[in-house]
Amino acid sequence: MRRTGTAATAVRAAAAAAGLTAAGLLARSPEVSAAERRAFELIGRLPRGVAPGLWAVMQAGSLAAVFVAAGIALGARRPRLAADLAASGTTAWVAAKPVKRVVRRGRPETLLPGVVVYGRPQTGLGFPSGHAAVAAAMMTAAAPHLSPPARAAGWAVVGLVATARMYVGAHLPLDVAGGLLLGWTVGSAVRLAPDAPPDPGASVLLREPLDLGTG
Repeated sequence: MRRTGTAATAVRAAAAAAGLTAAGLLARSPEVSAAERRAFELIGRLPRGVAPGLWAVMQAGSLAAVFVAAGIALGARRPRLAADLAASGTTAWVAAKPVKRVVRRGRPETLLPGVVVYGRPQTGLGFPSGHAAVAAAMMTAAAPHLSPPARAAGWAVVGLVATARMYVGAHLPLDVAGGLLLGWTVGSAVRLAPDAPPDPGASVLLREPLDLGTG
């Protein structure tokens, strides 16, 4: 069972890394595709009333959230979960920096006309989204530790982080996709550690999975 889970995780890590490479090559184009533009504009049409909620959830992809999440896990006496959260989140945050420098894609307002930016204008480069990478990495690494309801809630938060980054005008859809793929790659790598818990997708019953109270 453990061998099967490890192999499946390795395959997912390789697939995510390949997807990140492909997305990065697309993002190097100076033009934004019509499909990406339409998707970005669709997110931008969400009601103004959702802005405070999305902004709050968006913080789950910040570097500070890594230490908050790890601290909560330590408080719940889950040291391995805390270590996986810290390792995956910080690694994703750091790894996003060189990828940005390689791809060198600008922020939405530099690539499209009429972009509305909510809050403080973002600086630096756009691909990949660091927030999406951090959120996806932590959730990927944490998944084996969590109960099914907690995993579903966690992935919903990751989706909201990605949506929020587009809504506030910080990233285009391809940037967010790149961030998610980077996060999946990093999180899967953390799960490949020799003493990592079994993969929930490998038909292994977890003992005492952490339930975040979503049931």
